[in-house]
Amino acid sequence: MTAVLLWVALPYVTVAVFVLGHYWRYRYDKFGWTTRSSQLYESRLLRIGSPLFHVGILIVLLGHVGGLIIPDSWTEAVGIGETAYHVVAVILGTVAGACTLAGLAILIYRRRTVGPVFSATTRNDKMMYAVLTLVIVLGLSATVAANLVGGGYDYRETVSPWFRSVFSLRPKADLMEDVPILFKLHALSALLLFCIWPFTRLVHMLTAPVGYLTRPYIGYRSRDERLGTTPPRRGWERVP
Repeated sequence: MTAVLLWVALPYVTVAVFVLGHYWRYRYDKFGWTTRSSQLYESRLLRIGSPLFHVGILIVLLGHVGGLIIPDSWTEAVGIGETAYHVVAVILGTVAGACTLAGLAILIYRRRTVGPVFSATTRNDKMMYAVLTLVIVLGLSATVAANLVGGGYDYRETVSPWFRSVFSLRPKADLMEDVPILFKLHALSALLLFCIWPFTRLVHMLTAPVGYLTRPYIGYRSRDERLGTTPPRRGWERVP
């Protein structure tokens, strides 16, 4: 019963909250659909932490898409053996995860130590940073513990088929029974992250400024160069 709740019911609840939450957010909080950029308050730490985090998380996401969605039979069909795939995935995933965690640590440090940035931090932001950190730490720990410290673990034989079975509407909770605990905790923390996603600044990842391509030009009036350069005359001005 616990397995059904965790690996069947909870994923579908997460998908429903994720989809309906974004619809609600866009429908009733369209002006709040923003990252609330704090670049004007501080830019030195942001220039270091933001690229580290965003490039790292992009590689991590692409790795998850390839590992969870693409079956191992497909990669073998194009000539990529399981051993080669495993080595590249572990090395690239570990490096990308470390970069993501380092960038996130810099961004959290910046948000906590820079006064104006900290003042603009909401409770939702704090919750989002906590859950996001938990997901990244658990994922990196699972990779290191299973593949670099332990004897190795191929999640494409258990976690990946379970993930695909959820979206094919034929969930197989039994596939998650013998999965290492760190992988289970990583999956559950990811489900939690997707549940809170629509109600945080993470919504900006699902948007692109496509409207700028068709937006009409904005006309700006030039400033009178004489303003501020000529001292005002004394006395009353003549009224025509």
